[in-house]
Amino acid sequence: MFAFKSDFLRIMSERGFIHQTSDDAGLDKLFSTETVSAYIGFDPTASSLHAGGLIQIMMLYWLQQTGHRPVALMGGGTGMVGDPSFKDEARKLMTPQTIQSNIDGIRKVFSNYLNLGSGARDALMLNNAEWLLPLNYLEFLRDVGQHFSVNRMLSFDSVKQRLDREQSLSFLEFNYMILQAYDFVELNRRHGVRLQMGGSDQWGNIVNGIDLGRRLDTPQLYALTTPLLTTASGAKMGKSLSGAVWLNADMLSPYDFWQYWRNTEDADVGRFLKLYTTLPLDEIARLEALGGSEINEAKKVLATEVTALLHGREAANAAGETARKTFEEGVTADSLPTVKVEKALLEAGIGILSLFVSAGLAASNGEARRHIQGGAVRLNDQPVTDERRLVTLQDLNPQNALKLSLGKKKHMLVRPA
Repeated sequence: MFAFKSDFLRIMSERGFIHQTSDDAGLDKLFSTETVSAYIGFDPTASSLHAGGLIQIMMLYWLQQTGHRPVALMGGGTGMVGDPSFKDEARKLMTPQTIQSNIDGIRKVFSNYLNLGSGARDALMLNNAEWLLPLNYLEFLRDVGQHFSVNRMLSFDSVKQRLDREQSLSFLEFNYMILQAYDFVELNRRHGVRLQMGGSDQWGNIVNGIDLGRRLDTPQLYALTTPLLTTASGAKMGKSLSGAVWLNADMLSPYDFWQYWRNTEDADVGRFLKLYTTLPLDEIARLEALGGSEINEAKKVLATEVTALLHGREAANAAGETARKTFEEGVTADSLPTVKVEKALLEAGIGILSLFVSAGLAASNGEARRHIQGGAVRLNDQPVTDERRLVTLQDLNPQNALKLSLGKKKHMLVRPA
């Protein structure tokens, strides 16, 4: 493995961020001698990013912390086309209004990790619609399209996998690769960007940009990719049993976010501490070495540190204290996720199955029934065995709430509206 000397690449290497670079020595020299502007592209397909994108956000964080300039590029233009990478189907096309609304939501996430501004080392959040929407198509084909080989593009894994599965690949999506390559060149021209970073599935697209830059006489451009992460059991990062682990607090509470990391598998604790926290490596080594039940303390540290970076130290500590009270003291904590139901429904009596569905703890009555049959359902910390049980106002606890529990780790408060 190459021994990086520059602060940024050394941190990236030591903490497990690097899967591949286009030129180890050249990139290390660049970071050792210049203030480097580097970018990562993000698709605005929702109004929040999810935990699967945190590895990319942390790269931008460390880039700024080591004195360089991060650029978060929103795909407002390419988002109107769709990224074909490893997808079985083309993405649904979004309106410009939806894209802008999503970008506004995503900005909230970046503001927690980056110092955004217009200074030499302030992070930039840009939108490629700025230069893609005004393009003259015929001029673009003449000046840029001529530099792309269809034969070479067909060899990229992101395309081959679709074709091998006999999945349709539209002309719109095929253009995405050209547009992303052009982004790299345009960012170099406008902002002096020299490096594009991303997941290893983006390697072909990034290399396309480097090649296009060479043909269009930009300075030497570089690529750096991260490994595609899964949990030790093979689960995809950023997904939980209840859906995506969103980064915006209005889409997933800090408590639920904390719980996601608290539930990390034992084998992943050390790796995730390196990738998703800023703790020193010697402290991470100490936590990683904990065995038996002590590993749970390391998981709590992981959950608190990751949550503090995103939502602030106060929210992270509050989430940890809520979990402690809920699991260790067995009391109902007011900061648990809360939903409301019509008081009239509780006056008349609402079925326990419907209540669990309304609270988001089950997707259907059938799923809630299976949880009851498996002994996983509790109401106010008491087991529920009757799937036909009615819940009424008489079940409210002294805090005027119902505490619903699914297993040992999922809890919700229900209050009358």
